[in-house]
Amino acid sequence: MRAWVIRSTGGLDRLEIADVPDPAGPLEARQVRIALRAAALNRLDLFVLRGLPHEYHYPHILGADGAGVVEAVGARVQSVRPGDRVMLNPGIPDYSCSYCRAGEHSLCVNYGILGEHRPGTLAQYVNVPEQNTAIIPTLPKPLTWTEAAGFSLVTLTAWRMVVTRAQVRPGETVLVWGIGGGVSLAALRLAKLKGASVIVTSSSDAKLQAAQKLGADVTLNHKTQKISQEVRALTNKRGADVVIENVGEATWDESLRCLARGGRLVSCGATTGPKVGFDMRRLFWHQWSILGSTMGNDAEYREIVRLLGTGELRPVVDRVFPFAEARAAFERLERGEQLGKIAIEIGS
Repeated sequence: MRAWVIRSTGGLDRLEIADVPDPAGPLEARQVRIALRAAALNRLDLFVLRGLPHEYHYPHILGADGAGVVEAVGARVQSVRPGDRVMLNPGIPDYSCSYCRAGEHSLCVNYGILGEHRPGTLAQYVNVPEQNTAIIPTLPKPLTWTEAAGFSLVTLTAWRMVVTRAQVRPGETVLVWGIGGGVSLAALRLAKLKGASVIVTSSSDAKLQAAQKLGADVTLNHKTQKISQEVRALTNKRGADVVIENVGEATWDESLRCLARGGRLVSCGATTGPKVGFDMRRLFWHQWSILGSTMGNDAEYREIVRLLGTGELRPVVDRVFPFAEARAAFERLERGEQLGKIAIEIGS
């Protein structure tokens, strides 16, 4: 089958389209074979391309997000059948460890993500556990393949950050950094659904204008404005109750300056670097909560798919590229030009 792969880590020049072994063959009892129709990119794909500290099996197929048609199912699969249109939850646990049995699948000791630890979705076919599939909801305006492909990773990540970890409540003030990215956009929409007032940042005025149309209460340009000063002024010096952080080194100090007493900072990423620090005295004196968050569990995924079916969380697609032009899609992602998800069409 055709797939976008790397044979070593490095820059975008390592990307290549190649013929690789098809995952066809006897399926495990609860495994599903998907003929992919679309994939979507995440910042994670760039991290994988540049190199992460785990073993790669080359040629390595990139891509975490995807949607397609069920082509075959294992003997014990009950929730989907051949011909079903499905989207994929890219986080795959072993479904048997103590964390999985407790319902905390993203804490699984053997947790892996498509395109990072396992063959990804920038291919014609992928095999996944039955539990990692969800029927694409039916909406008055049907979801496109690219919308379905771009939904899962960022929405699940944002849900766990906003709802499960930070427990955002009505009337609170939430600060979301970098509103052009998919996680930040989903976090904005989820925080609004929870009744919060949301402040968003970007270095692009065009992205800020778009965020305002999507419900942002206040937009700030972090290139021209001092975010902590603005947040303090907007909240009568109190600060934000919750900071949604996925940038890392470049924004960490400002995030803490923005945080109210008793506030919660929740982080799911470190785009600009992983090494941060803070004065421990401020941590305990202000009684902050610093929370880590990665992906989500099966119950959370089912809930976001349910909300998608109500029309609440339809994903924002930035641009769609043909499969043969996936490198251009990576280039756009690397430049940070997108507002929403960059998607790639795979098959009809």
